[in-house]
Amino acid sequence: MSQRNLSIKILAGLLVGSILGIIARLAAQGAPWLNWLVEYVTLPTGQIFLRLLFMLVIPLLFSALVIGICGLDVRRMGRMGARTLGYTVVVSLIAVLIGMTLVNWLRPGEGLPDSLRAFASASGTAITVPKPPETTGAAFIVGMFPDNPVKAAANGEMIGVILFALIFGVGLSYTQTPGALRLREAIEGLYDVSMTLINGILKLAPYGVAALLFTMTARLGVEVLGSLLSYVGVVLLALSLHMFVVYSLSVRFLGGMSPIAFFRDIRLAMLTAFATASSSATLPTALKVANDNLKLPPHVSRFVLTAGSAMNQNGTALFEGVTVLFLAQLFGVQLDFAQQFTVMLICVLGGIGTAGVPAGSLPVIAMILVMFGIPVEGLALILGVDRFLDMCRTTLNVTGDLAAAVYVARGEKEK
Repeated sequence: MSQRNLSIKILAGLLVGSILGIIARLAAQGAPWLNWLVEYVTLPTGQIFLRLLFMLVIPLLFSALVIGICGLDVRRMGRMGARTLGYTVVVSLIAVLIGMTLVNWLRPGEGLPDSLRAFASASGTAITVPKPPETTGAAFIVGMFPDNPVKAAANGEMIGVILFALIFGVGLSYTQTPGALRLREAIEGLYDVSMTLINGILKLAPYGVAALLFTMTARLGVEVLGSLLSYVGVVLLALSLHMFVVYSLSVRFLGGMSPIAFFRDIRLAMLTAFATASSSATLPTALKVANDNLKLPPHVSRFVLTAGSAMNQNGTALFEGVTVLFLAQLFGVQLDFAQQFTVMLICVLGGIGTAGVPAGSLPVIAMILVMFGIPVEGLALILGVDRFLDMCRTTLNVTGDLAAAVYVARGEKEK
């Protein structure tokens, strides 16, 4: 099944589930048969779909991070690699800050009446794990480094899992023994298998989304769909600000190039990214644009764009931060400053391990929702509109890769 056909089916599942749920709510609110249908049919069906996604979070995230670090060839990347990595981290932080600031300011998830929000929060029972301990200062920094990565994964301490994967990837990149090379191939195989399974699970998404949306609208009514439209508007606004403000400033002041000329020259790559919703699939076009239109040195464009297609996911990090805070608002889960900072950090680090394929960010979002006790049923809302938003944030990701290449190329030229 093509990604386009799957997206249409998921959208159809959202519409069918929502319409039937609203009809059931209006026709039989509080009726015993409706409660039975929700408790024993639609809710369990949706929860099984979500659990299948959660099952693959750890293997996919770990393998993607390790492969991403090894792909950078840490031993040889030198100054050019350090500039690329530093640029990626800083710009990703700015992206997540823009998105989370807009969510806190515009509050798209607060359209529900308080009574419905409390009911929705109480109804979210799919998966629960202990919340991470609230620590500050030095204790928080120390807690980021796990003494037992397996225990960290079991307890939902995902920052520890991410840092372990990053450190493990660096160690594997430096180790060039036959056994280490075989281990790298095995981890690549784990990644391939995880992606195959996720693609298979996503084929069940239309039914899981329909079941979860029926449950939500039967309980909450049409108000939840209004909040969804507000969420989409906030995501698009944040992506636009980052695209046309942050990247324009980066290209002008860090890359020494006119932003108008930059966007004109890369429009083919932007259109390809929007159409495919995949940074990896857009890589050949991005390389052509960088060499033919932007006139960047081939060794710079090859390194920066290849690494960026796997690791420089500014749009994805922004989307993840906005989505987590939106669902927290929707279900009445209060996240303080320290918790939001943790979300931001996970989104930036998770962007390195987010697969450059359609829907690659969903496992990371699911992981963060579980980590902070946010009902995961809300993920069904996001799945319904994810394809369109994925196309938009992939366009931002590819544009960010090319902006990074312009910046790094200027540094190499000056040297």
